[in-house]
Amino acid sequence: MIRPKALLMVAPHPDDETIGAHALIARARRRGVVVRVLIVSDGAGSHRASPTWPRARLVRERRRETRRELHRIGVAAGDIDFLDLPDGNVAAHGGALRRAISRALSTLPVPVLALAPSPRDDHPDHRAVAAAARPRGGVFWRAYPVWPTGQRLPAARRVPLTAQERLAKRHAIRRYRTQTGRITDDPHGFALTAGQIAAFSRPAEILGAMRR
Repeated sequence: MIRPKALLMVAPHPDDETIGAHALIARARRRGVVVRVLIVSDGAGSHRASPTWPRARLVRERRRETRRELHRIGVAAGDIDFLDLPDGNVAAHGGALRRAISRALSTLPVPVLALAPSPRDDHPDHRAVAAAARPRGGVFWRAYPVWPTGQRLPAARRVPLTAQERLAKRHAIRRYRTQTGRITDDPHGFALTAGQIAAFSRPAEILGAMRR
């Protein structure tokens, strides 16, 4: 793997940055690597029918969760950009997303390790983000798996985690409480299961080739 001067994490939803590369981001910050995080969607789609968590409250809380967990591993609030594209319809805003990624990359020293979801991911927002990952000089795109949790990536490279890193990642995912069971009044609301959390905090983080 390259020795980047900067790392750009492009996450479709608030918490995908932690699921995809919690340990990698933490390691990068400990080495003094510049880290920038783009949270693409507003995250409002997880509990659309909750009477106690209307959109504004949910979006605000999901932002807070993301800032808190990234702060814990050394990423300042000023290095996180929330693009607020509509959760579930990111593909309709591909131009805005590509421009945002280009602007972020233009501020970073090269070489840059840039991370986006796998183009084969089951979630349409994730595939839309992968499609916006365009080649650029000095930028090395790598894909991370999310859905399904056992997804295999082409030319995958395992980045083994220490026991401490794995535990820290598991706790971090659980602290996204809007996604782990805090909201109970939406019968169709999303919540990570214990099995999914365990799968996301597996013994290695995976980076694959960004192949379409």
